Amino acid sequence: MHQDLLNDLINALTILPGVGKKSAQRMALYLLDKNKDGASILAKTMQEAVEEISRCNRCRMLTSNDLCKICADTSRDEDNICVVESPSDVLAIESTGGFRGKYFVLLGRLSPIEGVSPEDLGINDFLNLIAKEQTNEVILATSSTVEGDATAMFIKDHINNIKVSRISYGIPIGGELEYVDGNTIARAIQGRTEINDD
Repeated sequence: MHQDLLNDLINALTILPGVGKKSAQRMALYLLDKNKDGASILAKTMQEAVEEISRCNRCRMLTSNDLCKICADTSRDEDNICVVESPSDVLAIESTGGFRGKYFVLLGRLSPIEGVSPEDLGINDFLNLIAKEQTNEVILATSSTVEGDATAMFIKDHINNIKVSRISYGIPIGGELEYVDGNTIARAIQGRTEINDD
């Protein structure tokens, strides 16, 4: 019995979010019939990415270097750190061009039900980072879900003598940052509000 590589490729493509069987079939046939060079580049790049990309030593963004390009960029504002849930949130904010500070990626949000604790999110690493870098402002850009709000408040409660803001303008309640358009995100960063102890 010979292995059916076409079927294997179609099944492999269905692991991508939003790609069903029909879309995977179209992609596989396009790559094999119309763009074999592109397929080879895709396969090679995917293999290299899987082997080489890990986490930035400072912010936990995905990178193939010790520091991601944002952390390594000396022209960025060192005083402001934006805390996000995922690498896709960094890309969403960066696409707006509206934020010139640095980031910290939590890789999730607090969820006792799912067993996600502050240790899993690297919150202690973050607190050590802002103390070491003498940060002036922390911008909490977690999603406006119950878990995202709880994560933001937990972080706020562990920060002293630093301004803590929360993005707000135009981000829908229960919304995930990666699905919000760039202009809305840029306005949310600019229209952030300071979180007070009340």
